[in-house]
Amino acid sequence: MAEEVLIYLSLIIGVAALLAIIARIVKQPPIIAYLIAGIIVGPAFLGLIGPNGASSEVIQIFGRIGVAFLLFIIGLSLDLRVLKEVGKVATFAGTGEVLVTATSGFLIALALGFSFTPALYLAAAIAFSSTVLVVKILSDKKELNKLHGRIALGILIIEDFIAALVLMIIPIIKGGNLDIILAGLIKIIGIIFAIFLISNFVLNRFLNFLARSPETLFLFSIAWTLLLAVAFNYLGLSLEIGALIAGMAFASSKYTLDLSGKIKPLRDFFVVMLFVFFGSQLIGPLNNTLIINAIVFSIFILIGKPLIVMTFTSLFGYKKRTSFLIGSSLAQISEFSLILVLLGFNLGYIDQNIMNLVVLISVITIGISSYTIYHSHTIFDKISRMLNIFERDMEEKEIRKKKSYKIVLFGYHRLGYKILQTIKKMKVPFLVIDHNPKVILALGKEGIDCVYGDAGDKDFLEEIDLDKAELVISTIPEEQINLTILEKLKETDSKTSFIGTADQPRSALDLYEEGADYVILPHHLGGQYVSEMMEEIKINKGKYRNKGKQHQKELKKAKDSSTFK
Repeated sequence: MAEEVLIYLSLIIGVAALLAIIARIVKQPPIIAYLIAGIIVGPAFLGLIGPNGASSEVIQIFGRIGVAFLLFIIGLSLDLRVLKEVGKVATFAGTGEVLVTATSGFLIALALGFSFTPALYLAAAIAFSSTVLVVKILSDKKELNKLHGRIALGILIIEDFIAALVLMIIPIIKGGNLDIILAGLIKIIGIIFAIFLISNFVLNRFLNFLARSPETLFLFSIAWTLLLAVAFNYLGLSLEIGALIAGMAFASSKYTLDLSGKIKPLRDFFVVMLFVFFGSQLIGPLNNTLIINAIVFSIFILIGKPLIVMTFTSLFGYKKRTSFLIGSSLAQISEFSLILVLLGFNLGYIDQNIMNLVVLISVITIGISSYTIYHSHTIFDKISRMLNIFERDMEEKEIRKKKSYKIVLFGYHRLGYKILQTIKKMKVPFLVIDHNPKVILALGKEGIDCVYGDAGDKDFLEEIDLDKAELVISTIPEEQINLTILEKLKETDSKTSFIGTADQPRSALDLYEEGADYVILPHHLGGQYVSEMMEEIKINKGKYRNKGKQHQKELKKAKDSSTFK
């Protein structure tokens, strides 16, 4: 069976990759390709993923792992101060949107002829928006840290907590035991509080120890995410919320950007499997009734849900443009929706027809909203006059922007130590990046902005907005790392000046050919300095001794600073 699953998995990935290439050629969102791939490999066409087969179970597991990694990364970037700034509007709009959307969806379902229980499941399914989709697209558009992006993320987090509570309550709803439900709520609050206590007093110090080996830190972060996710699931809570809490526990450490960059490729693979699984759940023929019902619900989600969100956000004084960008980001159903109906299906509350309907709604809304989010600014410009009812005169307060730096220094030891002294005198914002946790801790104690990270990791470089710096200096002699930094600067058409470092003249010439503005050759510069010193003091022993004493004093001062050894 294992060999069969492996063969099916290879074919599924091949189909998804082929469709993703086609989507890239015709400039379409890749998520559309993954959904279509799921439909093609599912029971409706090729049948590589059966409704109850081993391949289906494997893909579903992979998908949930992808959601876990995504929520872990969200937790890593979750600045509690930012949440405080958008907490009121996110809580109010998130809770209000879920209640109004669910109520409206329930009434629509009853009007379409559904009985009470299926209508209740459909109402819950359409109430939540896709964290996976929204975060991925807003990240690609570099809008996640903008005002509408942060508010949308806050609303999604509130929705995810509500969805987690729903998933927790459904298995015990037959018994109707209120005491068990209340005990579950108390349990989740207590566990989260305990995790944050451990994070503040134990985990951050342990991470400083682990960071001496980047591989160990990376492996521990994956283990931590999956263990907390499994622990929450085992305790009858939500696997997804466990992963989110795991990320939030790491958020205050110096290693968040490095971990986020390393986990993203892993996350992307599993998220692909998630959307393939979504598409594969479309089973059976598409009759007229199913299609009409799916269109009715999809129209409500694509138009009604954004209007509901815009109504709530406008009450907080946000202008119509911001409200529209927030609302249009949430016009789809969530990955939680499919998990929710799968749970209801397995418990016998709903039948395959409801499953098919929710899958078709997800394909339609996720597909269309992928386009609307990508082109939200253009759409707003065309319909802005129709949205004057949402316009407010109150001045918006933009969320604290990510700090930008004029100079970024990679590598503090050796050359970087001396260069930093000069950068300090220039009195401009600067950032030091190093892969040694001791260096990061010591610089942090001095109040210097610094980040732990791997300069050779392109995903990490993406996180620090290199293109916004005016000068980037790398004291790292590895040629490939310098080439990676240069390549990243080229991708953004940056006008940033770049100073690299090389051990050999050949490597220096390679860097110059790739666009480096200046390349440091330590041995050449050292030889040049000594040569100039010899021309000045000839063979005077006393002057050499004085120079040596001055150098010795500088070295002792550096050693005492505990950052240069």
